[in-house]
Amino acid sequence: MVFQLPDNLHPNCGPIAWLLGTWRGNGHGDYPTIEKFQYGQELIFTHDGRPFFHYMARSWITDDEGNKVREAAIETGFLRCPEQGKIELLLVHNTGISEIWHGEAADGKMELTTDAVISTQTAKAVTAGKRLYGNVNSELMYAYDMAAQGQALQPHLWARLQRA
Repeated sequence: MVFQLPDNLHPNCGPIAWLLGTWRGNGHGDYPTIEKFQYGQELIFTHDGRPFFHYMARSWITDDEGNKVREAAIETGFLRCPEQGKIELLLVHNTGISEIWHGEAADGKMELTTDAVISTQTAKAVTAGKRLYGNVNSELMYAYDMAAQGQALQPHLWARLQRA
């Protein structure tokens, strides 16, 4: 599939323009406080010409054959581009967690770290995170490291997605 830059793309969003659209694929999860798992995922990045993207992600747990077992995480937010190469992410999760991230983007790569994490009374205690997204051979690959439940920052999720 050939990707074309939209005519109304804000110049500040240039370094992350490759993310626009819908991505689907599979990933793996692991953490000391839970059992290893596999999941399917869909990420959607949209824009309206202003210096931000709307972001929506949903995932579902899969079995060894890739069949959907049950619904899983949902997150949504805004990927803001205050200046070219600088990014901010405002993110809300269905699990009761809200986060503010900051980072940089260039050359088909985006790296973010948490600036603030807040949660509801019933949410698990997440204290920090790091996200790395990359355009590798026209696929979206990402890794998410998390500090939660008294554990140090460490790998939690990684996935490979294709443009839909």
